[in-house]
Amino acid sequence: MSTFKPRDWGSHAPFIAPGYKSTILRGPTRAPLAIKSGLTEGTGPRFAPASVRKLDFDLTKNGITNGEPLGERIVVHGKVMDTNGRPQPDILVEVWQANAAGRYVHKVDQHDAPLDPNFRGSGRCMTDANGNYVFYTIKPGAYPWGNHFNAWRPNHIHLSLFGPGFATRLVTQMYFPGDPLLELDPIFLGTEDAAARERLIAKFSIEKTEEGFALGYQFDIVLRGRNATPMEN
Repeated sequence: MSTFKPRDWGSHAPFIAPGYKSTILRGPTRAPLAIKSGLTEGTGPRFAPASVRKLDFDLTKNGITNGEPLGERIVVHGKVMDTNGRPQPDILVEVWQANAAGRYVHKVDQHDAPLDPNFRGSGRCMTDANGNYVFYTIKPGAYPWGNHFNAWRPNHIHLSLFGPGFATRLVTQMYFPGDPLLELDPIFLGTEDAAARERLIAKFSIEKTEEGFALGYQFDIVLRGRNATPMEN
């Protein structure tokens, strides 16, 4: 059975971040209870390679109905590691995002931006024996979100991982380097530690850029520990 060190909450956003207004209503006001991990938290859930279909890792193709999706193609790769930097194989990585115009394929999203009939904005992939993952997608657009006057979310991709067990559950967001909206975004700034915030920003990778096809970005993910990837608030 795996054992896990206590989670370093200093790497993550607080449950209530006043600048992110909805957390005031939904965030718990009492300190979380520390529950000793047992067999269940350290051994599952586990996902077989059959959990991923042939085109799940390629969001530029898995939603095609009558043509190519619109926008800038990118390829995102990285390594999933544990607290001690050891690679984590066979981890399911789920992703979802807005399209190039900044709109999600969801009935609640009524942003006045076009839907792309060839882009559904969701997919999944698994890490290999060395903890590496990769997926192709379209760079998401910014969108207004009503948190405050003239509020716009930076370009971002959501990621969800369980790691080797429930104790390493992580839901986070990946941002892009050089985005001017980052310093105005209460969700990004909700991660108060500056070094931890930097771990939410992908690195441009010319080595992984595919000539004539897609720009490359590297986003490594650490589950728990002092160098953990911050959780989404």
